[in-house]
Amino acid sequence: DMVLLMSVNPGFGGQSFIPHVLDKIRKVREMIDASGRTIRLEVDGGVKVDNIGEIAAAGVDTFVAGSAIFGAADYQATISQMKANAA
Repeated sequence: DMVLLMSVNPGFGGQSFIPHVLDKIRKVREMIDASGRTIRLEVDGGVKVDNIGEIAAAGVDTFVAGSAIFGAADYQATISQMKANAA
């Protein structure tokens, strides 16, 4: 039903997105699409307003964003901007 790719080293929040995970995302998206199955592709770690668009373009459709939201002064504005950037 879902494939989760970690885009940080698990263990603590606030880490930066590991850029080479984008290549893994693209490969996994190709595999999912070739399977013909309805499978969500989720990424967890380092997802922020400024990189969510690139991550979505690589093939992710489900995002985990902790520090980017909970560290923001305005949760609603941050979530709205993330949604817009991911679209």
